[in-house]
Formats: sequence, structure tokens, C-alpha cells
Amino acid sequence: MVLIARLHKFLTATVDEKSRSRTIFWLMLSLTFAAVYGVLGIAQAFSAEYVVQDDARQHVFWMMRFVDGQLFPNDFIANYFQSIAPAGYSTLYKLAATIGIHPLFFHKILPLFLGLISTYYCFGLCLEMLPVPMTGFIASLLLNQHMWMTDDLASTTPRAFIYPIFLGFLYYLSRSSLLPCLGAIALIGLFYPPYALVAAGILVLRLLSWENGRLRLSGDRTNYLFCTTGLGVIFLVMLPYALDKSEFGPTYTAAEAKQMGVFAADGRNAFFRPNPVDYWLTGRGSGMFPKSLFTPVTHCVGLFLPLLLLFRSSFPLASRINSKIWLLLQLFLASLAMFLAAHATIFKLYQPGRYTAYSLRFVVVFISAIALTLIIDGVGNWASTTETKFPDSATPKNLVALITTATIAIAVVLYPCLVEKFPTVGYVEGKMPALYKFFQQKPKNSLIASIAPEADNLPTFSQRSVLVGKEYAVPYQKGYYSRFRQRAIDLIRAQYTADKSVLQNFINTYGIDFWMLDRNALTLKYVEDYGWIEDFDATPEAILALKQGKVPILAQAMTSCAVFENQVLVVLQTSCIAKFAS
Repeated sequence: MVLIARLHKFLTATVDEKSRSRTIFWLMLSLTFAAVYGVLGIAQAFSAEYVVQDDARQHVFWMMRFVDGQLFPNDFIANYFQSIAPAGYSTLYKLAATIGIHPLFFHKILPLFLGLISTYYCFGLCLEMLPVPMTGFIASLLLNQHMWMTDDLASTTPRAFIYPIFLGFLYYLSRSSLLPCLGAIALIGLFYPPYALVAAGILVLRLLSWENGRLRLSGDRTNYLFCTTGLGVIFLVMLPYALDKSEFGPTYTAAEAKQMGVFAADGRNAFFRPNPVDYWLTGRGSGMFPKSLFTPVTHCVGLFLPLLLLFRSSFPLASRINSKIWLLLQLFLASLAMFLAAHATIFKLYQPGRYTAYSLRFVVVFISAIALTLIIDGVGNWASTTETKFPDSATPKNLVALITTATIAIAVVLYPCLVEKFPTVGYVEGKMPALYKFFQQKPKNSLIASIAPEADNLPTFSQRSVLVGKEYAVPYQKGYYSRFRQRAIDLIRAQYTADKSVLQNFINTYGIDFWMLDRNALTLKYVEDYGWIEDFDATPEAILALKQGKVPILAQAMTSCAVFENQVLVVLQTSCIAKFAS
């Protein structure tokens, strides 16, 4: 059918001077979908008064100091997360606060703009590999669906910036645009330093070329210019991190980490898994392949690209694939090298899996988009071989081509409709507004002791300090986690003690103002079932004491010292508790 031929030509037309309007159409369509997804994400973020992305409870709460310098005074946890925040990341939030944009508001709207920037660079980079505008649209759509089905982008933590900045780096590198490329490299180091090392690996690999079956040094002087200047920029932006003598360092060694339950296979930050396949390939943090690699599942089509290239005679557009596609291989190899280096230096370069996770996602997005384009082109070309006797007739070939193209379009475009609650990005809603408002009215230097899950929300929603919290138990740096762990042990011991001196000493030592308890917190079942506290030494002591029938002193104070309570928890004033402990 003439219609099929025209549709095939429209979808698979390559970029040229005459098709600029077609390229703009596909780009605008890509940005439109990115904007729609972003708006859906923002709708979730503002669906209630107290909503925050899960990981932002770690990385954003302390930035409220930019709005009010009196918040979190001498807060050990806030100081730690401020110390590990990359310079560009914290500066961006500080600039936003300076012009009146609150950090919690900023973290909710930022993903929309990061998604749009990522879409632009994804579209442009894809056209550098295969100059078909539709391919750029498919790639950007797959990328956006992935970003809004995982929590990286919505978290607006440093890793959210990998998508726009690193894609920008790859785009400018593929176009040999030196100054923008160097700017992108600098931004990588300022926002997500680990990937500056991946960028360095790519620049070095581009000095090599494969010629006549042998590996040789590249004869392209541009590669040497990019490598020397790029490595220079990376050295400058990474130097402050290398010279930093944080009070929270050093990182735990591999030998030390293996003795810690938190890193065991069943620990909260499971890393050392006995199964080699889990440890090296699929395990979170330690494995090469992220579990969300084929999210959405349409990414699986990329696995067929080698097969399609093997039969390239049936897929005419395969001949238009640019040699720049080798950039994807360079990206993978550089990431693999850093993955192995991170394993060799456990935790000094952070989690090994972070180096391959994002790189592989980029690779899969582009090869999937190219594979889908080749399939559409292949079936269209196959249908065009229909006898020309009846060009307007609906032959079986034409119907197959139409059905195949429609199926791909529906699967790619409408996939989010099959996902429950899209976007799925990990927003957390605070369910106790009265509690948050209660603490907001207390002095800004108040310190709250609690092992209850709700303690994770208080710094964000109430802007008040907590002694410990499950969300803040980050076990990589010894100077932080050893002190955090001791705090947790002391808190658990004091919460379940029947010894008045232990309780009083704890309150005085840490300067506790309030004690927040789940209503069933002082029962044996609570202690045995609450998995977070099982790794702390004081927990077995508490279990033994409760089994022996010893009544914690706090049980006596829960009625007389309560200053706030609801159906779930009770807040005690420590000045009142002192009467029971004297």
C-alpha cells in the first residue's frame, strides 16, 4: 500500500538538510513525553503536605541550614551528610535557597528539568550513532521511562545528575566539541565524582584504535587533545576530594567490613554474598548488572542487535550506523575497569556496582532504540518488495509490516500504562502531621532519641535533630559509623534498662530533650522482630532482660512524662524522665 510506503519513509528517514523540520518534530515529541512524565512525578511529590523522596531524607534535609542557619546545631548526622555532598550539588541547592527556593520544594521540581536536559542529550547522542530522528525519539522515550520507574532521578541526590551531565559529556565528545566537553567533565566531578573516573577511562581508551586486526595508537590528534585537557580538568576537580581530611573517614577496609553484620548477605547493606554469581553479577552494590537494567522490559530488544547486524542485508539502515557507536563499547570498558578497581579497593571508590549500573543503562537504551529502528526498517523494506501490480492493495506483507510497526509503537509509547502507579519513584509520605508540627514548635537545638521508624522523618518534616535513625545508618566511613553505632548501642541499652544510673547517664551524656517510643516498643516481641536493631550489641542484652521479666524504667514514665501521643507512638520529656531515674 502507498500508505505503508509513506509511513515507512517517514519513520526511517535519515537526517539531512531538507529534513531539519522532521528532526525538530521528533525532538519536540521527545521533550513532550519527558515533560509529561516529569509533571506526573511532580504530582506525586505534591500529593500531600508531607512528602519527600526516600533518599532525599539523607541528602537534602541538612540543606535547610541554607534557609535557617540555626537549624541542626552541632548535629552529628547533618554534619556528616553535608561533608559528603559534592561541591556542585550543595552549591546548586544553596544558590536556589539564596533566591528563595526552599530545598524541599527544589528537590521536588528539579527532576522535571533534569529529565528534559537528559532527553535533549540522549536524542542528540543517538543521532550521532544512527542519524534517524525516530531512533532518537525511541531512545529518549526508553530513557525517560527508565528514569521514572526507578528512584535515581526523583531522588535529586548527586546520582540524579549523572543522566543529564554524563549524557552531555558523551554527546559533546562524539561531536568533538572540546570546550563544552571539558565543561561537562568538570560538572561530572562537581556533582558525581565517581563518574569523572569513568570519563577519564573513556578518554584514555580513545587513544587506541583497532586496525588490520591489531590494537594500535590512534592517529587522530583530536583524541590526544581531548585526553590531555580532559584529564587535566579531572585532576583539578578531583584534587579537593583526594586532599580532604574529613573527620568522618577513613572507609572501612575489606577485612573490617567482612566482620560487620550490616554487610553480611542478610544485612541492611548486604555486600559480601557467598554466591559468586550474586556477588559479582547481580548483587546490589557489588554486582556488575543492576536489577533495573531491563526496566522497562522493552530494553530487552537491545539484546537482539548483534543478530540484526549479522543479517544486515535484510536491514538497510544498518549501513547508516556511524562508527561513533563504538563510544558505547568504550563506555562499558571504562566502567568495567572502575568496577574492578572499586572491588580491589573495597569502599575507597564507593560501591563497585555504581560504576557499571548507569553505564550499562545508557548502553542498553541506545542499542534497544537502534534495534527497534532496524526492525521497523526491516519489515518496511520487506513489505516494499510486494509486487507493484497492485500498489494500493492490502497484501499480507503490508499487513504484517503495519501490525509489526503498530505493535512496537504501542509497546514503547504505552508501556507506562501497564505499570501500576507510574511513575514509581520512591516518594515517602509522612503520616503524622501533628507530630511534625509538635516538634517544629520546640527549640531548634532539641535532640530526640528514638529507634522508631518515624525518627527517619523528623529531620525533614520537623527540622529537628535525632540521635540516630535507620535511614542515617550509612556504614562506609569508620569515623561516622563507629560513632553512630555507639550512639545506637547506648540508646538501646538505655531504653530497655532497669538501672536508673544507666538511663540518667545516657540522657546527660547526649543532652537528650525528648524520647519518642512506639507504643509497643518496650515489649519483647518488638525487640525480637525489629530487624534494624539486631546488629547492635545492646539488643541481645535487652532481649535477655525482658525475658527475665525486668521492667524498663521508661515503662514507668510513659504515662506521667508523655507530652505528645497518638495511636502509634508516645513522646516523653526527658526532664520528667529524670525524676524516675533519680
